[in-house]
Amino acid sequence: MKKTKLMRWTLCAAFLVTLGLFGCEKLDTYSIDAPYDLQSRIDSITDANASTNTGDTTYLNIAATIVGAEDNSAAWWSAFSDYFTIPTNKLLHIEFVNHSSGGGAWNNWNLAITNEIADRDADGYAEYFVLRSDAYGWGGGMVDEGYAYDAGLITQNYPDTDGDGDIWNDFITTMQGASVTIEVDHSATGNVYVTATAVGTNGVELVETYQQAVSATADIVAFLVCDGSYFEMKQAYLIPSKVTLVEDVLPESITIEGTPAFVELGNENFWGDATATVTYADGSSEQVDSTDISFTVIPDMTTLGEKTVITAYNKTKQGEYCPAVSTFYTLEVTNAVVSLELTTLPDITTYYYFSSNPILFNTTGIIVTATYSDGTTGILENETLQFSTIPAAEGSQSAVISYVGATSTVTTTCPLTLVLGVSQVGATDFSTAWWTVFSDDYTVASGSSTTITMYCYSNNLQNYHSPSTILRKADNTEYAVVRMDNFGWGDGYGTATSTSDWNWDIFTSNISGSKIVITVTNNGDDTADILYNVTYATGETHFQKYEGIAVDGSDLNCALVTEGAYLVIVE
Repeated sequence: MKKTKLMRWTLCAAFLVTLGLFGCEKLDTYSIDAPYDLQSRIDSITDANASTNTGDTTYLNIAATIVGAEDNSAAWWSAFSDYFTIPTNKLLHIEFVNHSSGGGAWNNWNLAITNEIADRDADGYAEYFVLRSDAYGWGGGMVDEGYAYDAGLITQNYPDTDGDGDIWNDFITTMQGASVTIEVDHSATGNVYVTATAVGTNGVELVETYQQAVSATADIVAFLVCDGSYFEMKQAYLIPSKVTLVEDVLPESITIEGTPAFVELGNENFWGDATATVTYADGSSEQVDSTDISFTVIPDMTTLGEKTVITAYNKTKQGEYCPAVSTFYTLEVTNAVVSLELTTLPDITTYYYFSSNPILFNTTGIIVTATYSDGTTGILENETLQFSTIPAAEGSQSAVISYVGATSTVTTTCPLTLVLGVSQVGATDFSTAWWTVFSDDYTVASGSSTTITMYCYSNNLQNYHSPSTILRKADNTEYAVVRMDNFGWGDGYGTATSTSDWNWDIFTSNISGSKIVITVTNNGDDTADILYNVTYATGETHFQKYEGIAVDGSDLNCALVTEGAYLVIVE
């Protein structure tokens, strides 16, 4: 018996020597009986492989192997993968399995690319961009540093596999349980190239790409974000960048925005807070630093009157000198402003509120006239003025309007009326993200209607920064979600028809200050209708209607949700 044990030990030792000859990098997990800690030793070696530099490949440890709740309940910007730091001239390769609630095309993976500060709560943290799996995205704080986001550079090959003219229902199906590989290539040329490949369990391959300028020297950071989704992380590693040379291109045009309409005599700053954007021959564009702009005609700021400024830019996309592109703008040199007068009230003069936070003043429609030191008058552009917030208190209030001149600051006020509502959905500063804040549930009995009256205040940046209505059971199982802008989803939405009379040219700019009356009708035949009656602050009226949404008429509730806006419910 002792001899048998000795032979078994000798064989195990020989086996370990053999493993040593081949190295630890390719070890699989083995189940071995003796010695008692041999399995744990091999497991630890295998685990260590995840952070081993193997020449061109550096494997990265993954602490969060499951990202997000496995019932796909994670709300937007609430569940995140590990941070993955990508030095310049390196490519990050990550693999994971994507799971989705199936509620919308965006309920899948989201990728954030940030500056080198790998902490969302730290000072100085800023995003270059966020890219969604459904070929959508947006820029972050690094846009202000000159790293422009350009949605036009997103590409995708998403097919209409069922031939119904809608690629997104097929996309949602393919992404459920898809194996996803994302490569983030941080090129030393100062660009990042993202390629995301998803292979569905149905065999369909989806490819999305995006590229934009990032720092050529500082690290960048990547992480995944859930939104009604979760991810099974498989592996992550760094390899050398695949992009060593990018063909340089010439600038084609330059545009200047935000220049001052006028400057007081004695102020030599004719640039102000203006920004310059250069468009290149390849169709890309980027904001360039004012120090890289030359002024070929500098105005005489010591005399009154209209002045012309001519600007030029003479660098390629890679920063090499080249023939210049130019443009011009004009401004007025005026006498000092000595007083302000509110000539025309803004479109919104009555605000409904519920939160105690100060209210952002909507200046749309306002006209302010300046009186100059020589007695002349002129209308001031809103961009030259400063507007205070509005105190959240019922009754007569006012917003302070200021002009900061070269030698003094002058002010006036705008009278306003505040009315207390009964509840509020969303933050007063428009910071509310999608699917994070909801109204109370309203029960809609069979054969009856429920009406909710509210005022919507929005940043007016997107159509969907307005109220959406959720139809669901008492246990929160959803039938459908329908937005104010003629869009919806969910199992019950498949039977619905929608009608509206929107003027889409002015829809987004008129959301804020609108009175919105939403009526949800339980038809008593396992269908429901939703009607939005909308009155803009200008008095113009429109409607949005959804009819025939499939529901269980014996168990119907509705609730409101929004993003980039807030709703003050008044009845």
